[in-house]
Amino acid sequence: MKKLRWPFIIVLLALVAIAFLLRGQQHITLLPAVAPIQPVSGGIYTEALIGSLGRLNPVLDYYNSADRDVDRLLFSGLIRFDDHAVPQADLAESWGISQDGTVYNFSIRSNAVWHDGKPVTSDDVAFTVDLLRNESIPLPKDLREFWKQVDVKILDDKTIQFALPEPFAPFLDYLTFGILPKHLLEGTTPDQLVNAKFNSQPVGSGPFRFDHFLSENGQVKGVVLSANKDFYGNRPFIDQVVFRYYPEAGSALSAYTSGEALGISQISTEILPEVLKEAKMKLYTGEEPRLTLVYLNLDSSGQPFFQDANLRRALLMGLNRQGMVDKTLNSQAVIANGPIFPGTWAYYDGIEKIDYDPDKALQIIKDAGYVLPADGTIREKDGVPLSFELVYPDDPQHAALIESIQRDWAQLGVEVKPKAVPYDKVVSDYLEPRTYQAALIDLNMARFPDPDPYPFWDQAQIAGGQNYAKWDDRQASEYLEQARVTPDLAERTKAYRNFQVRFTKEMPALPLFFPVYSYGVDDGIQGVRMGPLYDPSDRLSTINTWYLLTKRPQETKTPPTTTP
Repeated sequence: MKKLRWPFIIVLLALVAIAFLLRGQQHITLLPAVAPIQPVSGGIYTEALIGSLGRLNPVLDYYNSADRDVDRLLFSGLIRFDDHAVPQADLAESWGISQDGTVYNFSIRSNAVWHDGKPVTSDDVAFTVDLLRNESIPLPKDLREFWKQVDVKILDDKTIQFALPEPFAPFLDYLTFGILPKHLLEGTTPDQLVNAKFNSQPVGSGPFRFDHFLSENGQVKGVVLSANKDFYGNRPFIDQVVFRYYPEAGSALSAYTSGEALGISQISTEILPEVLKEAKMKLYTGEEPRLTLVYLNLDSSGQPFFQDANLRRALLMGLNRQGMVDKTLNSQAVIANGPIFPGTWAYYDGIEKIDYDPDKALQIIKDAGYVLPADGTIREKDGVPLSFELVYPDDPQHAALIESIQRDWAQLGVEVKPKAVPYDKVVSDYLEPRTYQAALIDLNMARFPDPDPYPFWDQAQIAGGQNYAKWDDRQASEYLEQARVTPDLAERTKAYRNFQVRFTKEMPALPLFFPVYSYGVDDGIQGVRMGPLYDPSDRLSTINTWYLLTKRPQETKTPPTTTP
């Protein structure tokens, strides 16, 4: 007890001191928490759209990007894809896939209606697919032929079935097309559809409905869309979206600076410096599914060194790709580490990154036995020089890239003989017949979020397909074939991860970069976000969550607490 006496006294004195202090505090006021700002409906968003009006019809807009931008808001597909290329419900609220991956059943939302109030049904989907099969509809031939092989069966008003001749996991990619209303177009032949009145008075099922055109001197200068109050999803906050057409980027920028528009559909490198000076303009960028790479003909008899994976890696290591991006593309691209589009579920971030290292590249070439002759600058081995022809599209941007490539490889003792040809000739006269030695080309993977690298790298595509490099690798092909037939996303992810590891180890082609798409929006527009783009219209995929107006909920004050 004696030992505890002093602690008790100390505690007692502390309590007395606290009581004395509290006596001087008449009350303590708790400040109310600041309520978060909430978006509210209202306002008009006007965008300077680079391009011109064609036909507001999703089966006729394949070759007109400006039409696809508008149609994206007017029409809906069965499914859509999120920022990581994972399929999400759109018009279809759910779907199921047979165990063998050949049959797909889709259930359409019960509350999905057209802008005229009629319900969206399975008949509308089947009607649209029939149009996609028709020769009169302006679509790529391979897409039309694909739909001819798919059997479509209406199970009931809200359920539809697709049967494939064989398993094809990327099939969901093909179901984002805008659905057309059969009740308004039935009886219109495909030939008549091209010039139908519907194309200028469209009726869709999307988050916005057609309101009217803006015209000057008898010419359409823009289109006004109003929020669809009966939309099956979340109603957009913005009341109206106005697209004003402009022929090129400069005039679109002028529209923004003069207050005619709050956004610009694309910030090209030509106007980027001026846009960066605009204090209120926010830039949003996303990678485009377009891979610029150097193809190497691995079966070229005059270039046996292309068959050496170490030398191929040395060639990539000797390229200052970031320098190319910064100087040639005004920094509007990201370095590519492999053939899969970054940011998607299929991309494996753990693959090896090959950095610019000319010293190491040169050492690899020396170790392979390539030496400089006493009177030359081109390395050779057994009388075979490190020299090859490099064909490229005849345009200023690719020409500038070729200059960088030629300069970088010359430092390694590698000779590049550039050959400029029209873009389409690169494919038809060199890649398809496999008569090239090396080629600078852009692989366009747009419109289809599923990576499906099979056409470009599988052994089966060496002879008549798009495996232009003639990469004959059984291991890589097995991964691609497995990923193409299993609908299980986890299994596909694993297969594509293994493929990417194999690709970077063997480096059958030299990936350079993915260009980026830049979109400009005034900072008064909130809620804008943008991920990888499979099509320029994807910049509008989250427009339902954009807003101009806000409110702060009424604050609830906490009554003061008084301590006597």
